Amino acid sequence: MKEKKNKKISAYSYIALPLLACLAVNFLVYSIIAPMTDSWKHYDLTTAFDRAVPVIPEFVIIYLGCYIFWVVNYILIAAQGKEYCYRFATADIMARLPCLLFFLFLPTTNVRPVLADGGIWEFVLQFVYDMDAPTRLFPSIHCLVSWFCYIGIRGRKNIPKWYQIFSCIFALLVCASTQFTKQHYIVDVFGGIIIAEVTYYISFHTNCYRLLERICDRIWERIYKRGK
Repeated sequence: MKEKKNKKISAYSYIALPLLACLAVNFLVYSIIAPMTDSWKHYDLTTAFDRAVPVIPEFVIIYLGCYIFWVVNYILIAAQGKEYCYRFATADIMARLPCLLFFLFLPTTNVRPVLADGGIWEFVLQFVYDMDAPTRLFPSIHCLVSWFCYIGIRGRKNIPKWYQIFSCIFALLVCASTQFTKQHYIVDVFGGIIIAEVTYYISFHTNCYRLLERICDRIWERIYKRGK
């Protein structure tokens, strides 16, 4: 029983490093490099559509709750097989390059609404406003990652159809939440989705994933040798 358990753990050991690489690159781009532009001139891409969308504070629960969705789906996607995992992780990492370029060369901002004093959801949304500066908006990382959570399981025969449908609907709800909380404009939504689709296509139609695979394999070899 113990030997079978160890074999199962070994079979899925490839998951950790590519997912950690995705997390590290996202942190590097969004939390370390991009904030250097926060004091630069920012552009407001608000459209008439954005001004017409009402504030619905209750959507903050989806805006914040999507982090659980991300963790569950990324692990589920990575468990689809080693090659699939590295292709997906490569797409995710590649997607951060255009994000970084936009953050650096087209820094964006918006004007957030003044929330009426009142309920719990207004309080939570105001907390989000206080913690998250209105910068690094285009493209929306929230929309990009949520869409990756859907397309990563889209069409997978071993993933129940109902869960694929749920993931699509929830990803769209996350996109809607960015609008109803006034965290992003509509162009941010389309920007995130398009970048996710393009980098996903490139990674799954080329061999560019092999670079990440080689790097992670070498790291695992060193870890394994030290563990002996």
